[in-house]
Amino acid sequence: MLLALSALLGWAALAPLAPDSRDELFEIPKGTYARRMAGDKVEILPDTIRLTLGGRDVLLLKNLDEVPQIFGPVLIMPGQSFRLPFEVASTYSFACSAHASGQMNVIVEPAPTRGWETLRWRAQDLIKRIL
Repeated sequence: MLLALSALLGWAALAPLAPDSRDELFEIPKGTYARRMAGDKVEILPDTIRLTLGGRDVLLLKNLDEVPQIFGPVLIMPGQSFRLPFEVASTYSFACSAHASGQMNVIVEPAPTRGWETLRWRAQDLIKRIL
């Protein structure tokens, strides 16, 4: 049992990242615009989205609302999705009509180095998927 656990942790720390999907999905729920117009301070998107190169480095926004939403220079029509891949680690700021402040930051972190950083990334990613 201990040998199997050690082998699993060794693999998790040293194997290259290859997630099942590199997309990090965020949905704009139906009724968001109507709730905002009614005075509800609905928070549907976080102030900051964190992505990791080589892991989850594609932002995927789905507009399930009845009205178009703006993200950066893009107009996302009702029922449409927008995929934005990132190739450079940096902090990006975008105008975002679905966000209460009208602004959202995307922090793209470099790929973790093999070893403890990769193990930490896999554990955090697993926890995020479970919750």
